[in-house]
Amino acid sequence: MFFMLFAGCLFLLIAWLAADLHFGRKRRIEKARFEPMPIRKGTIKILTRGSELFKDYFTELRRAERHIHVLFYIVKEDALSHEFFDLLSEKAKAGVEVRMLVDWIGSKALTKDTAASLKQAGIQLAFSNKLKLPFLFYTLQARNHRKITVIDGATGYLGGYNVGNEYIGGNPKLSPWRDYHLKITGESVQDLQEVFLTDWKDAYGEDLRRLPFYFCKRGVGDAEHQLLPTAGFMLEETCLELLKSARQKIVIGTPYFIPSKKLFAELIACLGRGVELSIIVPGIADHPLVKEASFRYLRPLIRKGARIYQYMYGFYHAKTILIDDTVCDIGSANFDKRSLFLNSEINCYMYSQESIVEAAAIIENDMKASRELKLSELEKPDILRSTKEILGWSVSLFL
Repeated sequence: MFFMLFAGCLFLLIAWLAADLHFGRKRRIEKARFEPMPIRKGTIKILTRGSELFKDYFTELRRAERHIHVLFYIVKEDALSHEFFDLLSEKAKAGVEVRMLVDWIGSKALTKDTAASLKQAGIQLAFSNKLKLPFLFYTLQARNHRKITVIDGATGYLGGYNVGNEYIGGNPKLSPWRDYHLKITGESVQDLQEVFLTDWKDAYGEDLRRLPFYFCKRGVGDAEHQLLPTAGFMLEETCLELLKSARQKIVIGTPYFIPSKKLFAELIACLGRGVELSIIVPGIADHPLVKEASFRYLRPLIRKGARIYQYMYGFYHAKTILIDDTVCDIGSANFDKRSLFLNSEINCYMYSQESIVEAAAIIENDMKASRELKLSELEKPDILRSTKEILGWSVSLFL
């Protein structure tokens, strides 16, 4: 009797969670708009080391004269984070408008005392993607995974880095942290600003999107690129277009390789038509099951001729897709179902040869710092690994 009651309750719980997720996402798609950003010109600098990024980043923050807008998925409570908080507080006290938006789940480490201190300094602080009725489970899962900074409407940053000591080598297990972040000036900063201000309106209720004060078009540059903001839909479609355009080679770099059915099928099709496929993934994992969950997809890809590289010099957190040396995508989106179907992300497609050559050289060096994963390793009998694979696959949307 007890077992039947338990099974019935479990069934109802699973049914509720599935319905909540389905209808919550459906409502979000119905309410949202997807408008591809135009191809812009500007300057792009690729930053791959945390120490290099934050030195450059903090220098630009100190130069701010009018406003600073920052959005991160994760902001920790540690030495680097408090250096960041102190800098923002200093600028706010000097009369610079400072708005800070962090994800409600990703930045759960942020204490009430820290939040109060930031607000007291004059910083406007908001939390993105809080739980909302009636779709509690969906809003719990749909995170704002973007990393955006806009300074004076003229300088922008986006990519994979969050704020915390571990991103500058503070976690021995994951050190050195390997990631790609972009510093952008020129026309597309206005697009980056538009994305931030839209997220700000959703979280804080303040609509600043039509105020010229926050937009600046100076410093054009020659590097052609295009920003791609997504919110749990359209990322799969744009990735499919990229893969289908490949004629010679595809290189994917991602910390979590859990593709959708459509993307996986297209990767198989690409290999079938003679396209070289290389995938860079971490040699170590920062979350349970994600590494094993990827094996279910990597194994058949290797059989079809793909080459898989496990990055061995620290933790690989970069998100990139390189197609035929004609376009390179760098941003916040992982090659996984969570980025495809749940998270808000921001990516940048780079079209200029100078940017692509620079990115390709970085990717090539990361492949050299990796070991190739062989099919024989994945086919050795291993009960623990197989169990983790099954568990990881069963919850792959939420990893």
